[in-house]
This record gives sequence, C-alpha cells and structure tokens, in this order.
Amino acid sequence: MALDEATTALLTQMAQAEVPPLEQMTPQQARALSKAMAAESAETGPEMFTTSESDASGVPVRVLVPGETPRAVIVYYHGGGWVLGDIDQYDAVGRRLAARTGCAVVLVGYRKAPEHPYPAAVEDSWAALRWTAGHLEEIAGAPVPLMVAGDSAGGNLAAIMARRARDHGAPSLALQILIYPVTDCDLETASYRDPANQLMLTREGMAWFWNHYLPDLPSREDADASPLRAKDLSGLAPAVVLTAEHDVLLDEGESYAERLREAGVPVSSRRFDGQMHGFFTMIGLLPGSGAAFDHLAESVDRHV
Repeated sequence: MALDEATTALLTQMAQAEVPPLEQMTPQQARALSKAMAAESAETGPEMFTTSESDASGVPVRVLVPGETPRAVIVYYHGGGWVLGDIDQYDAVGRRLAARTGCAVVLVGYRKAPEHPYPAAVEDSWAALRWTAGHLEEIAGAPVPLMVAGDSAGGNLAAIMARRARDHGAPSLALQILIYPVTDCDLETASYRDPANQLMLTREGMAWFWNHYLPDLPSREDADASPLRAKDLSGLAPAVVLTAEHDVLLDEGESYAERLREAGVPVSSRRFDGQMHGFFTMIGLLPGSGAAFDHLAESVDRHV
C-alpha cells in the first residue's frame, strides 16, 4: 500500500523546507530542529487533573494524571534515537495517552547520547521504573496495574525494562506497549534496504543514531541494546506491538513480536498500513496517529 495522502502532503512540505538529512547534522543541530518542529505543531494536549515534576532517583519525570482515579500507571519512554527528544516535546503525547486510556502517564527524561552513551539511557529508564513502582499508590491513589510504553528508541527501552523487571522479579508489569520499537542493530534487513521506507527515518539516519548511542559495534549485540537478541523472552509481560508499513524498523518490530509469541508471551500486534516511522506522535497532523491512540486505548482496556 502507498503512503496515505496526509503523510505524502507532510513529506512534500518538509521537502520544500529543504531540511538537511539527519546524518549531515550535529546532535545539537538535530535537537534544535526537532524542538523547532515540535513547537511549530503547537499541539498542547488535553488538560490533566494534576501535573507534577519529580526526581526519580536522579532522573527527571513528569507525572500526568487525567482524573481522580487512574486505572493504571504507564511509564513512557520517548523516542528520538537515544539522542533527540525530551519530556517537553512529548508532553502532548503523554497527555493524549493519559486522556485516551484513563491511566496516569510518567514521562521519563533519561540521559541522551552522545554526551551520555549506552547504557545511560537503560539505567535511567530502570531507575524511573523502580521509582514509579515505589510511588504507585501516591500517583494513582490505589495499587493499580503498572505498564511500560515507548516509541522507537523509547520502545527499545520499554522492551528492555520488561525483561529486566522479569529478571529482577519486580516490579510486576501488566503490559508492555512497543510502538515501532528499535529491537536490533542489524541495518541490512529488507525493510532497512527498501527505498520506499527512506522517509522521516532513513537507514543512514538510523546508523547516525547508533553511532552516537553505541559506537562499539560488538556491544550493539547486547540484549540491553538489541532486545531481539535476548536468549530468553519467556515470562515477560503481555505485549502490544505497533509497526508502520513504510518504516526501516518494520522487520525488527514484527520479528520481536513473533519472538515473544514463540516464547509464550501474549502478543497483540498491528501493522499500520500507509504509515511511516514517527506517525504515532504526529497528533493532529496524521490521521494514523488518532487510529493508533484508539488502538492503544482498546489494548489497555483489556489489561486493567
């Protein structure tokens, strides 16, 4: 299936703006562009019952509570290739997720590469998850289910957190939500090589992210960098995996869903046809984003 009309129009607009390829920018330039694009969208998200900032064992978090009695708490790890993105840029995403699911959302401000390369993001993500588990009743007013979620590099971190929680025997997770996650360091898959997938995120752009996050090639095969390479995926929390048809990460996302199924993990996976990488966070710009939020709301309903 071809890209939908809204995505095609957005890409045309970006091409006219003559934005340089990611791999030709420094991290600082890419961050400035990312923030400018986020500000231009001007999406603020729904009002929350309460919003607060906290220090989760040295990691900044923003807690978004949509109502008096949240049904669950979702720890959300933002995307951006472990280099870009922050809590402010994901505030609208967190608010929309909280409002659509009725769950409190904890946005995690993990440290980013190249200033803080692997495994800094992993360790910060774990610290934030453990902090949230310890403050569950304070956040939600009751011992509600705990979930992890993330998109792209954030989906990578969410998947790793689900395995780490299993290995440590706590915290207990009701669900892992993986939105077009990075699950492997292999840049030679069919979806990486497909010319039709070289859009918002390209093969060269993903190589740029990996080079900043984890320059040491052998270490990229560690399960805490490439969760698809973990030897044992049994006993993990049920998973919801969303992928985009025109995404260099398509194959690894679907391969991870299949590996989870083979390990006996309950998995709900859906490929969003006509969509490209990044569509989930493009609230108000791409209709596919709304459909994905609807899908996640239905998925959460089945696990609370």
